[in-house]
Amino acid sequence: MIKSNRIESIDVLRGLVMIIMALDHTRDYFHYGAFFSNPTDLETTTPILFFTRFITHYCAPVFILLAGTSAFLYGSKKTKHELFKFLFSRGIWLIFLEIFLNNLLWKFDITYSVIILQVIWAIGVTMLILSFLIFLNTKLLLIIGIILIAGHNSLDGITMQGNSFSSLLWYALHQQNGTAIGGQLVVFAYPILPWLGVMILGYCLGQLYLSDYKTDLRKKWLLKIGLSTTALFFIIRGINVYGDLVPWTLQDTTTKTILSFFKVTKYPPSLSYLLITLGPSLLFLYAIESVKNKVTDFMIVFGRVPLFYYFLHIFVIHVLAIVGILIFGGDWKNMIITQAGFNNPTLKDYGYSLFIVYLVWISIITLLYFPCKTYMIYKAKNKDKWWLSYL
Repeated sequence: MIKSNRIESIDVLRGLVMIIMALDHTRDYFHYGAFFSNPTDLETTTPILFFTRFITHYCAPVFILLAGTSAFLYGSKKTKHELFKFLFSRGIWLIFLEIFLNNLLWKFDITYSVIILQVIWAIGVTMLILSFLIFLNTKLLLIIGIILIAGHNSLDGITMQGNSFSSLLWYALHQQNGTAIGGQLVVFAYPILPWLGVMILGYCLGQLYLSDYKTDLRKKWLLKIGLSTTALFFIIRGINVYGDLVPWTLQDTTTKTILSFFKVTKYPPSLSYLLITLGPSLLFLYAIESVKNKVTDFMIVFGRVPLFYYFLHIFVIHVLAIVGILIFGGDWKNMIITQAGFNNPTLKDYGYSLFIVYLVWISIITLLYFPCKTYMIYKAKNKDKWWLSYL
């Protein structure tokens, strides 16, 4: 492994969730009925399918939290003006990549008949906003982050319709929705208000990773916050009054009741969703602090080239889905996902078993390890190339 000044525990966690993320996206393209069913629908799901989806809930929160942490650590060696310039320009860049590159890779639709604003968009916009917020006092930032995460569910009852400016602004902030803008269908899949809270908390978390911060004290705080956050999830979810758009309910079996309890809302991420994902993630950071072995080295490879890996894995998964269709005599054009293609009736009978999905996922991760490691080494050896920080 190339020597680096990067904090390995952060890269290990980021790498782990990116590996898990590929499982969800493999399921999107390969699982039977994935285009027309919801893996968390209690009437149709199974425990293993539900878990396959639930475990990937950790990806976006960790990705955005650690983006904020990385921003703080980058800024600890720069002036506020330099950090502002970096965050502002990187935010714009990520929004551009989401609209033009990510949409193309996900759908292979060169007409861009539908634009879906997903996690790269959320990171870009929140990073853009963070570029202005970094001039605030850290304690004030922490308060703002907590309020956004803990309080945004009080806005669940506010819904908008149509494509007026106020409606579009609300879709971007808090209400997942799709609407036509100038004849172009745009889907606001990741409303950014709670994600901004996660980005801010990640930025504040960066203080624990300053070079002069004692390891024992950092671990103490990670353990305390991680346990408290996880416990708070069970308390708030158990009370079942506030914290999620959809309360859990008693089902006809114990298993389904448990699934209902853990069926938390991601779009936008509810307080319950963020508590059960961020809490265990902080505990993982606590546990992995001093661990170094072949497994962590494997995860670090993906964690150090996140953007490169993200776009590469989407492209590879999509291409393999087309290859799979061709092997079994299907029409490859069904994997060109246009606006109309989302309702393509032929996709109702498309897909493979969950066992095949896991096999394909493992194969994809194994395949991507090599180009990611090559790129990781290249970045480590060419730190003077400023543009590498944008890839």
